[in-house]
Amino acid sequence: MNISKNELDLINPSVFDDLAGINAWFTLKNEGQVKPSADIPGLNLGFNTSSDKEQIVENRDLLFKALDLEPDWTAFADQVHGTRVRSINSGGIYPETDGLGTRVPGLTLGIQVADCAAVLLADPIFNIVGAVHAGWRGAAGGILLNALNILEEEGSDPSNLRAWVSPCLSLKNFEVGHEVAEQFPVQFVDHITYEKPHVDLKAFLKYQLIDNGLKENYIQLDPHCTIEGDNQFYSFRRENDKAGRMMALIQLAD
Repeated sequence: MNISKNELDLINPSVFDDLAGINAWFTLKNEGQVKPSADIPGLNLGFNTSSDKEQIVENRDLLFKALDLEPDWTAFADQVHGTRVRSINSGGIYPETDGLGTRVPGLTLGIQVADCAAVLLADPIFNIVGAVHAGWRGAAGGILLNALNILEEEGSDPSNLRAWVSPCLSLKNFEVGHEVAEQFPVQFVDHITYEKPHVDLKAFLKYQLIDNGLKENYIQLDPHCTIEGDNQFYSFRRENDKAGRMMALIQLAD
């Protein structure tokens, strides 16, 4: 099966639109376009799902061809809900890693999500990009700060960085226990509206970015909630083991 980029439902983060040489995408469910009768219908890109490996390989191949990307020149974080970020210069899967940064032209960075946030970063002055998996554990543990430190070691200045935060759980739908709520600053936890605490993950990530030197007008939060957008997004909280994985990709073009 072949499909063109124009036939796929994708988000193109507009915060990068005016940056020459930066390409970024976020895949949507594409349930009607890709394998509608599969066990997990749509463009499921996650090897850590119940779909067989061959189906994921086919889906990734379809995506790479549509976006004109080289599979061997794409890097993926293994994603263990930790805070490790690595500076890399080649494609492949990086174990026990939740964030990647590079200044190598042509190399694409990929992050998988299904309720957690993916954060894409680009410094157009020093030509450096990053991609981060920020679920509640990573966010509370400081993965964004680790990512910014890695990019700074590569020569980036935080004031130059553009940032995009992907669709993820919204405050309304991100119910947590008190032991999780206690790991976030109180201003990002709603203890009043709901029976249990709810966390505003996007607002917390934005706060961390600004607190570490990014300009507010260079930060874009996607407004969508993965739980509510059942036609657009996979959601582990909504679909459990039947949830596929979406992918955020960023590339410093050749």
